[in-house]
Amino acid sequence: MSDYKLLVAWQVIEFLEKRTPRERKQLRDRFVAIAEWPARYSDFKEADATGRQLDVHICGRYAIRFWEDFADRHLKILDVCFADGV
Repeated sequence: MSDYKLLVAWQVIEFLEKRTPRERKQLRDRFVAIAEWPARYSDFKEADATGRQLDVHICGRYAIRFWEDFADRHLKILDVCFADGV
């Protein structure tokens, strides 16, 4: 198990609140799995507005954007959206 601290953006929490209980659990479980082994869940990379490379993972019908902050040992879930919007 990784020693990353999992941080989730507030906008992601708001997005989760609108999902079904089953979808919320699926996404929360995936967030934990990503924090345990980030490289395993990087399907592709894309740049954010500042040019920083973010990892993107497709989980069912959702795309999860995250950033592995190796120096601080944080795994940051920055965004979740429908995968067809990626």
